[in-house]
Amino acid sequence: MDLDERKQIILKAIIKTYLETGEPVGSRTISKYTDLNLSSATIRNEMADLEEMGYILQPHTSAGRIPSDKGYRLYVDELIREKDQEVLDIKEMVITKTDRLEKMLKQVVKVLASNTNYASMITAPTIHRNALKFIQLSKVREDQLLAVVVVEGNLLKNKIIELNEPIDEESVLKLNLLLNNELCGKPIGEINLDMITKMKLQAGMHSQIVGSVVDAVAETIKPDEEDRAVYTSGANNIFRYPELADTQTASELISTFENKSELADMLGEFQDDDEESTGIQVYIGDETSVKTMKDCSVVTANYDLGNGMRGTIGIIGPKRMDYANVVDNLKTLKTQLDSVFNEKGK
Repeated sequence: MDLDERKQIILKAIIKTYLETGEPVGSRTISKYTDLNLSSATIRNEMADLEEMGYILQPHTSAGRIPSDKGYRLYVDELIREKDQEVLDIKEMVITKTDRLEKMLKQVVKVLASNTNYASMITAPTIHRNALKFIQLSKVREDQLLAVVVVEGNLLKNKIIELNEPIDEESVLKLNLLLNNELCGKPIGEINLDMITKMKLQAGMHSQIVGSVVDAVAETIKPDEEDRAVYTSGANNIFRYPELADTQTASELISTFENKSELADMLGEFQDDDEESTGIQVYIGDETSVKTMKDCSVVTANYDLGNGMRGTIGIIGPKRMDYANVVDNLKTLKTQLDSVFNEKGK
C-alpha cells in the first residue's frame, strides 16, 4: 500500500521530532506539530498503519514510536530528491542571474564613466552574511563522496571527499541526517569547534567526512578570483586632466586599471561589513592604499543585492573632481542596483 499524503506528513513529523529529541514520539506530540487538524485518536490509527507497513516501530508497550530503517530510507530518499531538484533550480537561477548581473555591471561602469568623465569601476558582489541552507552527501564510488553545500544567497559548492575506506548507503544516510539536523539554518559564523567535535563523535568512524564537509562550507564563502571580478570603464578619461596626463603618471594609472586583482583589493578595503554602511565615501590622495593614485581622489559606494550579496562602486578622478556630480551619480546608480535585484528576490 502506497503512503497517502496524510501518512507521509505524519511519518515526516515523527522522524523530524525523533531526530530533535531522541525520544519515542506519541500521537499528542504529532497533533501539535502538524497542520492536519486531526485528533490524537485519528493520528494513533494512522501510526498503527505506518507501524504495520514497517515505517515506524514501537520500542515498548504504551510508548511512542520511533522510525524504522525503512522509514528513514523513505524520508532520506524524498529529502535527497527534493534537494536534487533544488540544486538544479539554484544552478539554473545562478547561471541566468550571473549572466544578467554581469551585463548590468558592465553597463553601470559605462554610464558612470560617461556621466562623470572620470574612470569608473565596480566589483561583482560577494557574500557577507551567511546561513547554511542544506548539505547533500551522495556516493560517487565506494571510497568517494560528493558533498553539495548551499548557503544563503544561493552560493553553491561541490566538493569531492576522498575516503580512507569504503562507505555504505546506510552510513551516507545517517551522515546526511546528522549534518543537516545539526547545521542547517545556522549562520556559518556560529559553527564552532564544540559543534564540530560533537558531530565527529556522533559520526564515529566517519568523523573525517564531517571535517571535510565543514571545510567545504568554509570554502563556499571564501572569495576566489572569479568572485573578485572587477569591471572598469573610462580609463582613457584620465588623459583629459593635465595633472594626470603626464606620461609616467598616466601610464601607471592605466597599468593599475588593468590589474584587476589590485583594484579588487583596494575596493575590498573600502567595503564595510556593517550591513547599514552602504553610504558614499571619499578617499583623497594617500588615503588609498594604491600608490599610483596619490594624485587622485576615489569616491565609492557599497551596493546591496539582498541575501547578504554586496559589492562596491568606485569613481577615480583628479583631486579637483566635480564631487557633487560624482556623488549624485553614485547615489542614483546605487539605488537602482539595490532595487533591481531585490525586486521579489529576482
